[in-house]
Amino acid sequence: MAQAKVLNPTELRRVLDYIATRRHSARNRAMLLLTHYAGMRVAEVAALRLNDVLNSDSTIKSEVRLMPQQTKGKYARTVYLNEKIQKELALYINSIRMLDMSKPLFRTQKQAGFSANSLTQYFFYLYRNVGLTGCSSHTGRRSFLTGLANKGTAIHILKSLAGHRNISTTAAYLYSSPAQLKAAVELA
Repeated sequence: MAQAKVLNPTELRRVLDYIATRRHSARNRAMLLLTHYAGMRVAEVAALRLNDVLNSDSTIKSEVRLMPQQTKGKYARTVYLNEKIQKELALYINSIRMLDMSKPLFRTQKQAGFSANSLTQYFFYLYRNVGLTGCSSHTGRRSFLTGLANKGTAIHILKSLAGHRNISTTAAYLYSSPAQLKAAVELA
């Protein structure tokens, strides 16, 4: 199976512009950007609860501690939230009325949370509706890791951010464009 497409900033903007025209735009934007700005897996996004992202004073946490049952490998890990995603989460949370902190952060129209499968399908159709081919639920995560690698982030840091146990797993996520390869050769 082919790897998910890595989006450039223009393509991500197209997706966000499309989301802005649809219902539940604050929710859908926050879900998408958790994959692009924090590198979260779709199943991890679906498993989030309000108390995972909110401090006791109702501010957004800068770190989210995922419990083993929320992660792919069943290992607890910390996800770091940059200022951009913290602002997105604050906008989304301010747009909803949620009293029960243990309920799913991202609710469906039926007031239940997304399953990993339903959120995977949402992302597939989202990218398809925007006209982007080769995208999947892993596009955000792969774009996140590749973008950081292109900015010089060491692979052992990327491994930790991704929650991988092995660097070879992380290396498989990274995409090298012909332009990057040409630029690297010029460093010699």
